[in-house]
Amino acid sequence: MKKLILNSLVVVSLVCISLVIQVNPAAAAEPIVTFTDIKGHWAKAAIDTAVKNGYFKGYADGTFKPNGSVTRAEFAALLARASKVQPETAQPGNFPDLAGHWSETEVNRAVALGYINVSDYPNGFKPSTPITRMEIAKWMASGLAAADPEYKQALQDTVTTVLPVKEYFKPGIPQSQSPYIAISLGTKLMSGYHDGSFGLTQNATRAETSAILLRLDDVSQQQASSFVGLNELREVGTKRTNMETISPFRTLNDTSVNGVVGKKYTFRNKSGSVVLNNYIVVDTQYVNNIKGIYAPLFVDKSEDSKYHVPGTYRVFGEITIYPQKEGFNLDDYYSGMRNGFSGFFINNNLHEKFGYKTMPRNYPKDFFLKSGVTLWLEFSWLSVDEDSRWLITDDGTELGIGAKSN
Repeated sequence: MKKLILNSLVVVSLVCISLVIQVNPAAAAEPIVTFTDIKGHWAKAAIDTAVKNGYFKGYADGTFKPNGSVTRAEFAALLARASKVQPETAQPGNFPDLAGHWSETEVNRAVALGYINVSDYPNGFKPSTPITRMEIAKWMASGLAAADPEYKQALQDTVTTVLPVKEYFKPGIPQSQSPYIAISLGTKLMSGYHDGSFGLTQNATRAETSAILLRLDDVSQQQASSFVGLNELREVGTKRTNMETISPFRTLNDTSVNGVVGKKYTFRNKSGSVVLNNYIVVDTQYVNNIKGIYAPLFVDKSEDSKYHVPGTYRVFGEITIYPQKEGFNLDDYYSGMRNGFSGFFINNNLHEKFGYKTMPRNYPKDFFLKSGVTLWLEFSWLSVDEDSRWLITDDGTELGIGAKSN
């Protein structure tokens, strides 16, 4: 079997399915190989660059196999060698099942760099296991956090954030995993699939890995605060809103969204009560330039242009309704809420795509359970020209929202 000399130190066999990183500058100057199976592929540019940089090599038959899987050992080796950070010490013997394995040195270095937590693999590293997208997200975010305190803080800030992916709503994502996905999405290291899912348990492909490695090189050179999407996720995780990050609106008079979260507001008609959980803002001023990491959750790009007005931002809230009246229905809700914080159903099919509940468009039986029903609504839009809006919960806690200039 062929062997390649890497860094003049490490000899790696082709058991790693043609995954190679070369540090020899001459390698980057070689012409890009044209593979027969990546024409028109979404990751073609990334694959070409990754091969040019020496991260990957193709196969003898002229193919790249973009949908081929990548093992834990291979991705660990890629991260370890691509990192520009030098660990103080790479301790040997982290995983007994790696003794004598071609990737042992690289995996130990990845551990020292903070990418891999040994305790995550109590039964052995199992180097030949295809790596999942969740593992990749955790490894990368952990490595960033180990090298930069700001990314470490971002992990803490996003434990309870709302993640704009299908799995967040159903079946749910454990808080132990949320921060790693948040950093991966917020920095655009990774993105979701067309069906709205993140694909936590799906195996990463060679094509995805090519793109991810190139992005990681860029992200690792930037501050966490430079990513608007990550700032939104951090704000929601700490303040239950992304309003300050994505819009000119602020809470007023030392009030906060956090201050009213979990506190009941009884409807004016006494038919029940409601609790605000999250208050999400999307910059929809311009139909061709919709902004916000949460936009794909709520805003359909095919919607009528009447929804896009300069100076106007759309608002989506997660609430829990607790009916008290027998036969509670939509009329009870609409007549019981205050203007500005009353909501209506999200007028597209995105709730079906992502799996969250919204207000029904008719009067379904038993929708409003006395034990409470949690759903997402579209609130009244925020406009820079409007007066401030206020909500006062039953215990007197106030929430005021207005444009920054107000």
